[in-house]
Amino acid sequence: MATNTPPWSETRPTALIVLADGTVIEGKGLGASGEAIGELCFNTALTGYQEILTDPSYAGQIVTFTFPHIGNVGANEEDIEDLHPAARAGAVGAVLRADISNPSNYRALGHLDDWLKRRGLIAASGIDTRALTALLRDKGAANAVIAHHPDGQFDIEALKAKAREWSGLVGLDLAKEVTSGQSRTWSETPWVWNEGYGGAEETPAMHIVAVDYGAKRNILRLMAGLGAKVTVVPAQTAAADILALKPDGVFLSNGPGDPAATADYAVPMIRALLQTEIPLFGICLGHQLLALALGASTVKMHQGHHGANHPVKDFTTGKVEIVSMNHGFAVDGDTLPEGVEETHVSLFDGSNCGLTLTGRPVFSVQHHPEASPGPQDSHYLFRRFANLIRARQGEPALAE
Repeated sequence: MATNTPPWSETRPTALIVLADGTVIEGKGLGASGEAIGELCFNTALTGYQEILTDPSYAGQIVTFTFPHIGNVGANEEDIEDLHPAARAGAVGAVLRADISNPSNYRALGHLDDWLKRRGLIAASGIDTRALTALLRDKGAANAVIAHHPDGQFDIEALKAKAREWSGLVGLDLAKEVTSGQSRTWSETPWVWNEGYGGAEETPAMHIVAVDYGAKRNILRLMAGLGAKVTVVPAQTAAADILALKPDGVFLSNGPGDPAATADYAVPMIRALLQTEIPLFGICLGHQLLALALGASTVKMHQGHHGANHPVKDFTTGKVEIVSMNHGFAVDGDTLPEGVEETHVSLFDGSNCGLTLTGRPVFSVQHHPEASPGPQDSHYLFRRFANLIRARQGEPALAE
């Protein structure tokens, strides 16, 4: 059994992280009590812990934060990304180095530990996250159980078996677990300092249908902020039902799980939309599903890309952007068929991060342009999508 030395005063650990290979890491329990199983990964972002933990793309995952101080700015009800907070879409656990400090931010409404409890999220602090990150870097993302029992009583052998027997994310369709239950209209626009979030235009310039595989709020806000009426539909919505809404453009959202599993129902719908001239834009899982619909393949990554400091090059502009990423699967760039061009690539490992269908108003990116790590390096992608729509409407283009 491998353990780390706890930096707190308790003689008995109240949290354990148990990996499928039998590794046991001791810590201090925070947030909700209980146990959760998932894929253990690491995220290198310095900020945005609420957005990360509530990103539906993290469903089925336990997030190790490499930045040691998490919780400093407290918690609020605005910095969340899932559309359905009651369903608790997002990460199933969090791993921290330092204990959570008292909040120090004018927007804070409470302590992060209390927020974790309300969301039912299990967390462990006092973990040597540098050592754990090195382990995941070398051996890859790991199936694991995170457990928090305030009395310090654990059945370690049962936890090892639970982690060992979990099938993992490969072959798992999680989009259907986090998607909207019914169609809805999105009206919130981006946050403005000292004003908060705005409302949508009374006379929208375009209508975008967003297919919700686990959509993030800020993606929808940015589209609404460009003057669009945004209709969110469930992941399994048929192409005929989408077309019946008379969209000017269709957006394929981010989401969790294995794209090859979600493809069972997503690819036929996307291929039907590709028979029309309606502009299509995909992000993250939406990018992967579009690639599958076009005949490419996806692969499981060794450790995935999770962070807000990833350099990506856009071949269409020649510029390098600093972007936010969260994905454990990727499009195999070598399988892109004729007529499909690679538009973006990761400068960390050369993996595919974008594509376009030659001569058609269809494109997608792997990274999250709405997350603003650059801070707005990739916001032009939303204007690019809007311009594809405006071109079909005979309207002048927006400046990208």
